[in-house]
Amino acid sequence: MEEKGNRSQKVCWQEVCGQKVCKQKVCFIICSNDKLYTSECLYYIDHLTVPEGYRIDVLTVEDAASMAAGYNEAMGCSDAKYKVYLHQDTFLINPDFIQDFLHVFGQDERIGLIGVVGSPKLPENGVPWNGERCGALYEQCIYDTLTFFAGNEQQTEVEAVDGLLMITQYDIPWREDLFDKWDFYDCSQCQEFIRRGYKVVVPQMSAPWCVHDCGLMNLACYEEERQKFLKEYRW
Repeated sequence: MEEKGNRSQKVCWQEVCGQKVCKQKVCFIICSNDKLYTSECLYYIDHLTVPEGYRIDVLTVEDAASMAAGYNEAMGCSDAKYKVYLHQDTFLINPDFIQDFLHVFGQDERIGLIGVVGSPKLPENGVPWNGERCGALYEQCIYDTLTFFAGNEQQTEVEAVDGLLMITQYDIPWREDLFDKWDFYDCSQCQEFIRRGYKVVVPQMSAPWCVHDCGLMNLACYEEERQKFLKEYRW
């Protein structure tokens, strides 16, 4: 695991769920297997506006056994209250990204997790893109850049968000005991937050906060992970 970045000086601590965390610290967490993608992701993080008094850390995890395992490893190494889990091919183009998500969390302490694309109601088969979705995103496909959603006119409570970008203010273990590959770790984590009484939301966005350079999707293990999700959460 590699750690980069460290901005600002003031440190304030807070007890959250029995753990001591720095409440004015944001940690960006990336599972990486492509140095070029990761360097570009870091470039955008480095150009974000950092609110006064806040510190920024970045943890990259290489050779993770699964997405959930990599995220658990990094989560355990960070004392930041706010953690931003993002794909290496997600580029944060909103310079006020940190201020904007802090504003959302500040509205309601029951908001535990924020995403930029989400499902107000997951379909019975558990596949998010088979049902209604909300949010805002620029999606870079192989030959074109698309506006995946035009915008989110109001904050929406959802049952799941897309794992391209997930922001938390509480630490809940990722279910690496079940999801040992690269799919449904995101839907599962949302359900773990909801099980504990927290809200998962997609905020109001007049324009996308990020670009996702998604390329081709690898769905080789998708069905296996989907069945695990349906069984565990009784969808």
